[in-house]
Amino acid sequence: MFNETYKLSNGVEIPQLGLGTWLLDNEQAAQALRDAVSIGYRHIDTAQAYMNEAGIGEGIRSCGIAREELFITTKVAAELKTYEAVTQSINESLAKMELDYIDLLIIHSPQPWKEFREENRYFEENKEVWKAMEDAYMAGKVKAIGLSNFLQDDIENILASCEIKPMVNQILAHVSNTPLELIEFCRKNDILVEAYSPIAHGAVLDHAEVKVIADKYGVSVAQLCLRYDIQLGLVVIPKTANPDHMRINAELDFVISDADMETLKKVEHIQNYGEHSFFPVFGGKLK
Repeated sequence: MFNETYKLSNGVEIPQLGLGTWLLDNEQAAQALRDAVSIGYRHIDTAQAYMNEAGIGEGIRSCGIAREELFITTKVAAELKTYEAVTQSINESLAKMELDYIDLLIIHSPQPWKEFREENRYFEENKEVWKAMEDAYMAGKVKAIGLSNFLQDDIENILASCEIKPMVNQILAHVSNTPLELIEFCRKNDILVEAYSPIAHGAVLDHAEVKVIADKYGVSVAQLCLRYDIQLGLVVIPKTANPDHMRINAELDFVISDADMETLKKVEHIQNYGEHSFFPVFGGKLK
């Protein structure tokens, strides 16, 4: 089981490998958490928008591991852009999961999903959201705070007036889609980058060039993709409810050569994410 950790800028330790729970309902999320914990996972990622926080809470209570040994992330819904709404949502997340604290709280998106990457950047509103998160952090409700899907100028907007700097930016980052400039900007500002969809929702699994490199190391394409992100210094949170996939995803004790890392950085961008292509972060638009 790959169980390396990073230290966030405030000293909190975060496991480099986590479990994503997008598209899992409460019952599936609870079972996935129990299965993951039994395999050795300690980092679980959810969100208010996933509507499975209650299931995550049930999984935490029934997994047989002390709460303190788990690292639980949730995300403030992208549509919430006022201090009051965010404060209320944090309390609701704690209540749904029946937790005293959340390990990492992040803003799911700088814009509401229906306006993702459109003209209105919500700079002032995001400062208000951040203030609510800072206050939750100082009240001990959350151990770390961060961002998701924020571009460089979105981050600079927060940095310009914050009391507490963002500790994380969770972004789409995988072989064929690696925003190296944004990753470097975050690194220079002590912001750890987390990669969601590190296996491109399976869209990269049939990529011939990537498969040749995976075969060279005697690993699956999924394992190669996870190791690639880890060697870039990222946290990875592959989503699966399948215990066999969880196990395979946690077997990462190999090292990709520098030459192969450079080849993987240059893999042509995947344009089609299949059934997930409708979602804004994959280039689609919510109806």
